Amino acid sequence: MGKQIFINLAVKELEKSVNFYTALGFTNNPQFSDETAKCMVWCENIFVMLLTHEKFTSFTSKPIADTKTNIAGLFSLSLESMNEVNNLMSNGLKAGGIEPTEMKDYGFMQQRTIEDFDGHTWEIFYMDVSKFPTEQPK
Repeated sequence: MGKQIFINLAVKELEKSVNFYTALGFTNNPQFSDETAKCMVWCENIFVMLLTHEKFTSFTSKPIADTKTNIAGLFSLSLESMNEVNNLMSNGLKAGGIEPTEMKDYGFMQQRTIEDFDGHTWEIFYMDVSKFPTEQPK
């Protein structure tokens, strides 16, 4: 097995969250899913595990952060064009997500942000590396 990343997120309503992530373009892998957890696939090596609070707490002794009012992490997904970014955002907003900030344009990268029902924050971006500044500001 090669290197992979599994992002584990505590969610209050599992099926509602599955529908949201499906709208963003994730697919469910039933092999790693049950009534307490759903494995959502972004690509060959990137997975988001949606875990009920009960399931999530079985992996940690720390309390679950309230990500509606506190930030626990920023997760970023790159896409191949701004059109793809805008389509993903449109689908996510229709599925009940919120866009907490306006689009950011860094010249070489444009970024939009979406939050799921539990407040998990995703930065969706397109980057054109050829436009990356060759000199860093002093």
